[in-house]
Parts: sequence; structure tokens; C-alpha cells
Amino acid sequence: MGGAQLVREASADAGLEEFKAYLEANNGIRGLDILEPGDTRHAVDLFRRDGFVVIANVLDSAQTDRLAKGCADVAAEILALDDGRRGNRGSHRYSFGGSSLTRSQLHRPEWQMLLDIPVVDEVVTAIFGSSDYVLRAASGDFCLPGATEYQPLHSDVGDWRDNATTPFSAFHDPRGHVTIRDLPCPYVCVNFLPQDVTRLNGPTRQIPGTQHSRTKIPSLEEEPEWMRLSTVCPAPAGAIMVRDVRAWHGGTPNVSDAIRSIPNLEFYAPWFREPIVPGITYGDYRKLSERAQKLVRHCVADSSETLVTGTTLRAP
Repeated sequence: MGGAQLVREASADAGLEEFKAYLEANNGIRGLDILEPGDTRHAVDLFRRDGFVVIANVLDSAQTDRLAKGCADVAAEILALDDGRRGNRGSHRYSFGGSSLTRSQLHRPEWQMLLDIPVVDEVVTAIFGSSDYVLRAASGDFCLPGATEYQPLHSDVGDWRDNATTPFSAFHDPRGHVTIRDLPCPYVCVNFLPQDVTRLNGPTRQIPGTQHSRTKIPSLEEEPEWMRLSTVCPAPAGAIMVRDVRAWHGGTPNVSDAIRSIPNLEFYAPWFREPIVPGITYGDYRKLSERAQKLVRHCVADSSETLVTGTTLRAP
């Protein structure tokens, strides 16, 4: 029986067990490179080749535990609003940013902690060729046990669309010659792993080298089986996954017995901007390190304004 057929039949216990065995045997990018801190040049080479790179041992055990607790606390607040587990990124699947009134978790100290991780600054600076990049948001996602569906492949940034469709798009070549995929990387997402990512707990699938592709992204029905299995796993807690958000990626089933969270920080290149929603009060901004203040300078609410934070299933 093929993997796609197993997915469709995974609602039955016997089918689910067969599907789990299939994933244990086949899930994950073969020969996945997992680097160590300090190998920045190699990290940038892999990032530019594949559209992503994984680096282990970036967070220490205390940071990893603190982040895991913060994710669990936020997830509990979100799940309290969704008894049916319908999710906001598919069944049993949630966006940390899409569940916040500010479209971000930057008001949370666990996400603020991530602004001062030296390895992240080294790698993102090397990718952009400058340390003058800025934070877009602090977000990420989580999926629950029972997320048995694949999320369609997608990209997180595209060319300009009209304001009635979304206010969060900017790049446009009126001549029609250049798309955002022809540019150097404009937008990096750094996902942090507060737990091991395994073959069973919903690893992100990444399709290597698609960050510059103008090919139409395949639908779930069109997607070949190798793409469903092109997942970034196994990867250890404390690691980061640095992604060019133009590359095709998507969520996968979590058939484990635990939540899988991948909180993130999202950064714009020094030369690229799209609209940014304030995510931190001026008072909290003043408590950050000098470097963190520089990163979040476009995410700060005015000192005269009250930043309304809170949990929702549909961010405004």
C-alpha cells in the first residue's frame, strides 16, 4: 500500500499503526546535514543551495526548557478557545502568530530570549551580508497528536497582491520581468526546536532548492510521494532550522503522543520591507539588550500607545 493511501486510511487504528511504521521506515531527508555552531560558511552554503539549513546545539538545556514551557503555556491558552481542535492552519494545527492579536508572540519573554542567541545573529548576518537586518515578527507553529493530514505545500512570501487580498505584500515589478524569486533572499525564518523533531511528530517538509523556482507549487493531489517524505528529521531539541521562506514547505502528520512546537523569529533583509505589526511595548523594548533593540526597532508600539495583546484563533 502506498504512503498516500495510508494517509487516507490512517483514521482507523490499524491504518494508523501501519502508517506510523511506514513513516518510521521512510520519513526524512536522506543524508540530512545537521551542522554545529561555528560552521557558518558551510551553513550559508547549504542555505543558499537548499533553501534551509539545520544547526544543532544552539540553545543550551536551560534555554530549551524555558522555551518549551513558554510554548506549552501559549498552546494551552490557544487550545482553550478551540474545543473541537479545528486549528487555524488545518485540523489540530496552529500558528503562534496567527493566534495572537498582535500577529506575534514578541510580548512573551520566551520569544524575547531568542533575540540574543549569538549563533542566530552570526548566521543571519552572513546570509544577508549585513547585520542591519530587522525583525518582522516572533511566531512559529505547533501541531497536536491527531493531526493526520498533510498541509499543502506553500511559500510564505510572494509578489504583490492587492490590499483587498492582503496588506502584507510589497514586491512588484511593473515590467513583469522580475519576481521575488529572482532576488537574493529577502526574508529568513529561524525556527527553534524546544523538543526533538522525529519522523512521527509532524516534522516540517522542505523541498530543497525551490526558493528560486517559478514552477507552480503542486497540490496535495499532484505532489509526488518523495515530497511528502522530504521532511527535516530527525533533529534534536536545542537546534535551529534556518529557512528561506520562499522555498516550498508544509506541515505533516503528528502521529506521536505529544505536541510538536517550532517557535520562530522572522527577519527581513536590510533592503526589504513589508508592513510590520507592532508586537512589543515601548517599556518592554527598553528592557532589551542593545542588539535586540536594534532588531525589533520596527516592531515597537509608540510610547503613547497601549499595546493590546491576547489570544485569538483568527488574528486581525
